[in-house]
Parts: sequence; structure tokens; C-alpha cells
Amino acid sequence: MKKIGILLLAVTIAGLYSCNNQSQNEEADLAVPVSVEDVKLQPIQQFINTTGTAKSSQETELKSEMDGNYYLVVNPLTGKPFKLGDEVKKGQVIIKFEDAEYVNTIAIESKKLNLEISEQEYEKQKSLYEKGGVTLYELRNSEVSKTNAKYDYENAELKLAKMNIVAPFNGVIVALPYYTQSTRVTAGQSMVSLMNYRKMYMEFNLPEKNISEISKGQKVLVTNYTISEDTLIGKINSISPAISTETRTFGGTLLIENPSLKLRPGMFVKADIITAEKDSVIVVPKDLIISGNRGKYVFIVERSAARERRIRTGIENQETIEVLEGLKENDRLVVKGFETLRNGSKIKVIR
Repeated sequence: MKKIGILLLAVTIAGLYSCNNQSQNEEADLAVPVSVEDVKLQPIQQFINTTGTAKSSQETELKSEMDGNYYLVVNPLTGKPFKLGDEVKKGQVIIKFEDAEYVNTIAIESKKLNLEISEQEYEKQKSLYEKGGVTLYELRNSEVSKTNAKYDYENAELKLAKMNIVAPFNGVIVALPYYTQSTRVTAGQSMVSLMNYRKMYMEFNLPEKNISEISKGQKVLVTNYTISEDTLIGKINSISPAISTETRTFGGTLLIENPSLKLRPGMFVKADIITAEKDSVIVVPKDLIISGNRGKYVFIVERSAARERRIRTGIENQETIEVLEGLKENDRLVVKGFETLRNGSKIKVIR
């Protein structure tokens, strides 16, 4: 009988041990697998988004102003004649015309000599007038002759300048119609088109509700899908104070810094106008926030259990949002697997 009692006791203990292990295994199986990240302080920016077409800050089409033989000038940077895409400096000659008859008609050397003679005669008459040797009338006549000679010489220089196509600003050649070297070209023909797009601008329209958030000088982040890895910096340049009665929008322009010429004229761009920004604040992805009857909350991990944290939020953008209350630095925030959690749910942290 004693042996039977001992055997029953052993079976009972084994059964209890087995049940305890089974219970522990079931609890482990019921723990929700989640991924967590430590809450860190980060910067955040709030935007108003708009889109538009980027345009060059300066552009021009230069035409021939005289008949002459066409010569495309050699670019000193490449050692070859200028071509599409070449950069030019203000005052640089791109195309020259030659016409000996035109130059002879201008007779600039004789006009230069006439100006020198007229200036000398005026100085002589001025000296004599101071000594009483000539009348004021004679002095004035010499001054008129000097002035007319000066205008004649300057007009001759202007006519000669028409023989050169000169860049009026620093820019890039964006159109260069082909002409055979030394062939005759008539006046009024398109010679070259230039654009300066190191600085660009974009026109925008925004809903009237945003007018109080936009101000001149505001920073703008500009991107294009072909250069998605590069963000260019711009700023609001002008804002219309009037609201369109048809579209209920207001217009404005922004300037874009494009020092590496990555953005090209005519490109479609996205502009994020920064309306607020903060450094070193608690920021979380917006898709981690759950909204309920009592407000917004997220889940954190405390002692292998999920805990609800009610939060109050601040500025936001499309992806992230500032948390003003409810989280602190280094809290273990649940970033995956939170959808099925309840306050106090057992969790299993996975990587």
C-alpha cells in the first residue's frame, strides 16, 4: 500500500509539472511578436506642397543686326567653336561678321581723328577765351563741333559692334542655328539663344487658406523626379495679395538656387514650402499612431508587455509628426505588430 501511495504522488507531481510547462508554453505562444525602436530626438519640418515649372532667371534670343559673312568663334575653354551647352561669360563674343565695305562706310578712323582735332580746338578756344582772345560765341561753336565729333565716333563704334554677337549675361547656349562658316547672312536672322539657370524661378498658386502661412523670404525645398536624390534650396520671392474669385487661390513666385545646373529650364518640380521647423524634438512616423475615442495613442514596451501611451501632437508633414506629450526620449516604441495589441498585451520583441 505504501508503494502504491508513493507511485500516485509521483504521478500527481509529474502531471502538475507537465501542466505548468504547458501553461508556460501557451503563454509564450500567445505573446505578440513586435519590433521596437528607441525614441530619439530629431528635427522636423512642416510643409505646404505645390508644383510648377522651373524657368531660367535670364534668357534671350540674339539676332543678326547687319548683313555679313558668318564666323562662329572658338570657345577658349574647349579650343573648338562654340556649341550647344557651352557656358559663356558676359561680354564674350560668340559669333563675328565680316564685311569690308560695311567697315569702310563707317570710316571709324577718320571719325576718331576728327574727334581728337575737335577736342584740341575746343581746348585752344577755351584758353583764348579766358585771356579775352575769342568771344563766347566762338567758344560755343568749338564746343558744338567737339560734341558732334564725339557723337559721330560713338555711332561708328555702335555700328561696328553690330558685327559681333556678344553674350549680354553669363549663361548657357541653348539654341544655335547652323550656318556654314563664311557664308553670307542677312540682318534679322536668329543667331543664338542663351539662358542663365544657375538661378531659376517658379510660379505657384495656393489655396486662399494658406495665405497667412506664406511670407516673402520663406525657405523652400525643391525636387524633380529625375534628380530625386538632390534637393535644391529656394525661397519665396513674391506673393500676390489678391485672391482669384474664380479659383480661390493666390499666386506667387519662388527663386531656386541651381549652382550645379542639375535642374534644367522647363522641368516640372515639387516645391515644399517650410512653414514651421524644430530641432531636437520627439518625432514618430504618422502611421504608428492609433486614433480612438479618447484621442491618439501609441504602444511602448515595458517589462515584456505593451502599454498604451496617450499623446498630444504638434507640427507634422506627410510622413512624421511631433509628439508634445506622452513620450520621452529612449522609450521603446512599437513600430511593427502594434495593430493587434491591447494595453497589457504580452509581447515578444523580434528584430
